[in-house]
Amino acid sequence: MKAAYIHVPFCEHICYYCDFNKFLLKGQPVDEYIEMLLEEMRIKMAEAPCEKMSTVFVGGGTPTALNERQLEKLLAAIRTILPYDGDGEFTFEANPGETSEEKLRLLHDYGVNRLSFGVQSFNDRLLEKIGRTHRREDVYRTISHARKIGFSNISMDLMFALPGQTLEDFRETLDEALSMGLPHYSSYSLIIEPKTIFYNLLRKGKLRLPSQDAEADMYSMLMDEMEKHGLKQYEISNFATPGYESRHNLVYWNNEEYFGFGAGAHGYEKGVRLSNYGALKKYIGMLRDGCLPVMETHTETKKEKMEEEMFLGLRKNEGVRFRHFREKFGVDMKEVFAGAIKEMTERGLLEEKGGSLRLTREGRFLGNEVFEAFLLS
Repeated sequence: MKAAYIHVPFCEHICYYCDFNKFLLKGQPVDEYIEMLLEEMRIKMAEAPCEKMSTVFVGGGTPTALNERQLEKLLAAIRTILPYDGDGEFTFEANPGETSEEKLRLLHDYGVNRLSFGVQSFNDRLLEKIGRTHRREDVYRTISHARKIGFSNISMDLMFALPGQTLEDFRETLDEALSMGLPHYSSYSLIIEPKTIFYNLLRKGKLRLPSQDAEADMYSMLMDEMEKHGLKQYEISNFATPGYESRHNLVYWNNEEYFGFGAGAHGYEKGVRLSNYGALKKYIGMLRDGCLPVMETHTETKKEKMEEEMFLGLRKNEGVRFRHFREKFGVDMKEVFAGAIKEMTERGLLEEKGGSLRLTREGRFLGNEVFEAFLLS
C-alpha cells in the first residue's frame, strides 16, 4: 500500500455539474469532521500498517475551504499519522480566488508539493453559467501567488462541451491556459450526472449543450494543442511535461491499491473495494463509537480484477502491457479477451504497439465503448 486519498467534502458554493460527495460549508460540523477524519486515519494505520506512503491526495469538495486553523490541523495530522516522509507526491485540490496566500504558505510549509486548481474555463460568462464563483483574473492571481511561494508542480483542470460553449470559446480558454506554462493539465468533457442542478435543468429542457460533433472537435483540438506545446498525453484526459504526470492518479489507472479516508471516500485494500458512508452524521457517529465508517465492501474475483486492469489501464496512452498482464494474472491477455481485442482492433480503436495493447487516437474518442467490450460475460 503506497497511496492515500483524503476527502474534505465542504464547499463554499455548489457547482451545477458536481456529483461528488459534498456539503455547503456554512453550518456544518467541520471541526468535528476533521477530528473524526484523523481518528479514521489512526484506526486504519493501526489495523493496516504501511511502511511508506509515496502519494497523498487531498480532494473534495474543496479542501482549501477550511479555515487556516482547520487546514493546519489537518496538514499536521497527515504528516504525523500517515507514513509519508516528504519524498513522494503530496497533492491538494484548490479553487482559484478562494485560496489565500496564507493558506498557500501553510500548504507549502507542511510539504504539499503539488496543487490542482479547478479552473474549468477562462470565460467569465461560462464560469457563471456552470456555477463557479471565481473569475478569469482570479486564476492568474492565485497561480502567481502559488509560484511566488515556491510551488512549481501545478495542475489545471479544464472542461469542455459546456452549455453554450463554442469551439472558439474553448480555443480561447486553451490559449490562455497554455500561456501560463504549467507542467500539467487535465481536461474533461461535461457529463450530466443525476442529482446535480444541470441534470434537473436538462430534464426540464432548459440546458443547451454542444452537439456530439462539436464535443469531438473540442477534444481533437485539445489533443493537438497540448502536443504543440510539448505536453504529452499520458491518459485520455491528462497531459504533462515528462516527469510531471500525476503519480497518485497513476495508482488508480495502474489498478493498484490505496487507502480512502473521509465521508464518501473509496479505497482498494488487499483485493477488496471499500466505500465509506457519505452522510456526515453517519460517518462521524461510527467513528465516535470507535468503528471504521465503511458502508460497503466487495472482494473482487480474478475475473473482475482482469476486467478492471483493462478498462483502467487502457485509459493510459501506453495501454496495458501483455507481459505485465501475464505476470499479474498468470494468463495471456489475448486468450482472456480474444473477442474484444479482435473486434476493437478491426474497428481501428485498439492497436498493439511496443508490447502493449492501447487505444488508437480514434479509440480515445470512443473510450467508454472500448472499455465495455472488456466486460466478461
